[in-house]
Amino acid sequence: MSPLPGHDVATNATRSEAGRRIVLVRAVNVGGVKLPMAELREMAAELGASDVATYIASGNLVCSPPGDPDHFDRALETAITARYGYFREVISRSAEEVAAALDAHPFEVVDDRFSYIHFLVAEPDPALVAAFERQDFGDDLFQVVGRDLHIRYESGAGRSKLTAASIARGLGVQGTARNLRTVRALLELARS
Repeated sequence: MSPLPGHDVATNATRSEAGRRIVLVRAVNVGGVKLPMAELREMAAELGASDVATYIASGNLVCSPPGDPDHFDRALETAITARYGYFREVISRSAEEVAAALDAHPFEVVDDRFSYIHFLVAEPDPALVAAFERQDFGDDLFQVVGRDLHIRYESGAGRSKLTAASIARGLGVQGTARNLRTVRALLELARS
């Protein structure tokens, strides 16, 4: 695997244009889909990222990618597919974007484990958002804010009908969710 075109791995630490980013891989280390975090760090470094770190074994990476973050995300998707034979979306945000998402969380946080930000690959179509927000998911609260779906589960994500599949179907875009405890930890790691 080679670094992204036009980037020299040896100098990436001193010239990363994007700054440190929080990079999330959708749906790994669940349901039999394995992605060892050591190998995720290795792939990111092989693509030219510096300051590479992971947080817990659920596809959370913090790094300084070379050049355009979107190109890095797509290259990491390709590398994962080439190595493991499955496709998973890679979604990244800057520390500032994640901090803004936390600040925009529209619900009272009773327990970090029940409050989530579902980071979407793109901003969903407003008509799909309007239709999705009219759906009944019981006592779970949810609201789309830009490229993020904010959720407060009444009884936890594992018992809800507001699942990743229903979100992708309803909004027309994939995404990956992290509870607020994980989001705060990733933000702290990105800023360290």
